[in-house]
Amino acid sequence: MKIIRILFIATIAALLPAFVQAQGNAPIDTGDAHSNQTLIKLDPPEVVEARLAWWREARFGMFIHWGLYSQWGCHYPGPDGTLLNGRTEHMMRHLQIPRLEYAKIATVFNPVKFNADEWARIARDAGMKYMIITSKHHDGFAMFNSPSNDYNIVKRSPWARDPIRELADACRRNGLKFGVYYSLGRDWDDPDVPTDLMPDGSTRTNYWDFPDQNAKDFSRYFERKVKPQIRELLTQYAPALLWFDTPEKISPEQSIELLKLIHGIQPDCIVNQRVGNRYGDYRVEEQNIPAERITDPWETCMTLNRHWGYYLGDESWKPLEIVVRNLIDIVSKDGNFLLNVGPTGEGVIPAPSVERIKETGNWLAVNGEAIYGASGSPIGKPEWGRVTQNVAKNAIYLHVFDWSADGKLTVPGLNATKIASAKLIATGEMLQVSAGNDGIPVIALPQNAPDKISSTIVLTMK
Repeated sequence: MKIIRILFIATIAALLPAFVQAQGNAPIDTGDAHSNQTLIKLDPPEVVEARLAWWREARFGMFIHWGLYSQWGCHYPGPDGTLLNGRTEHMMRHLQIPRLEYAKIATVFNPVKFNADEWARIARDAGMKYMIITSKHHDGFAMFNSPSNDYNIVKRSPWARDPIRELADACRRNGLKFGVYYSLGRDWDDPDVPTDLMPDGSTRTNYWDFPDQNAKDFSRYFERKVKPQIRELLTQYAPALLWFDTPEKISPEQSIELLKLIHGIQPDCIVNQRVGNRYGDYRVEEQNIPAERITDPWETCMTLNRHWGYYLGDESWKPLEIVVRNLIDIVSKDGNFLLNVGPTGEGVIPAPSVERIKETGNWLAVNGEAIYGASGSPIGKPEWGRVTQNVAKNAIYLHVFDWSADGKLTVPGLNATKIASAKLIATGEMLQVSAGNDGIPVIALPQNAPDKISSTIVLTMK
């Protein structure tokens, strides 16, 4: 398999300054959940809330980045067979691999160890309630059977199976909601996809195959590829959620048109804000947890190590404590947690990923009532941990990270006279509540924490 020729790189390097100058320094609409953004909703609030009902209850989901970049763990064979470091799932762009060369990866992509039910069981046993998988990432390769575009896994790979079909069915068998990711404003296989400049002056468009930026017309790509494939995803797999990424050059009118197309086929399909131009049902934070609660519905997507796609050699796994406490922190601020795994080119979710999320599932098996269907803290962020609540159950949940050495837990923001009872969820032990200064509750704790990561105390309110 050939790699980019030196002469080709030199030519592109010469063209890049002119490209940068022509593009200007326009801001990129990522759809992230920054405090100065609010959602614009086409539907009445009650319709949006009904659509989001299961999602708010779920709180925890699995994100999956899987594609041609997984074949050699985000590496690419050089002329002598040595694997060149593609750095991330953006390997095609980082190494400026010509699209026809990159497409040859599909001819060896044969994930014979893929088992859709196993993936769904891993998510279910982790306490996850929904799954989102990349149906098309920035490289333009569809991981589903796309009648409108034969650059897809069924038509181009020796495997010739449709993992989106198999996962959609497996999720339904295992009680999970199923959704798909779709790269909206970046597609390096298409000649008509311009992108804005990044803050560092770089671009995310394919300028090595298609250097004439003035010839690119997003609307042609939108009509030729985006709309047909979104229609296929909806009609073939009926996803409960469409997770868009990188809206880039999509216009407000096109964002609206896409939403109307989606809800004309599937009215209950949830759409995230990265459909572009502040539209969508909920906002997104990537690799970040907001410091405070956000008014709009929102979700944090985050990796378990340092990469979204499988990366050969990345063993920097987040410890269980970080994963569980991130989940608690997010729910305490009214958010959802979409935790990513990157399967290998053989179709295997790496064992350390499975181990971390299984352990998270063990914690949820005990403490899940304080997460599923819970909403944000009514009292902010106490020094000892986080707080969630379930208004329907008249319950407040204290997630205690730092167990008090003096056997007392002070709960600022509440009044002791309003508490009917306090109980440790893990053991069922009832705890004594007394009134401290100004009626602030003081809870008597046993000597040892039931869980060193986070022990949950449920307060039943009067």
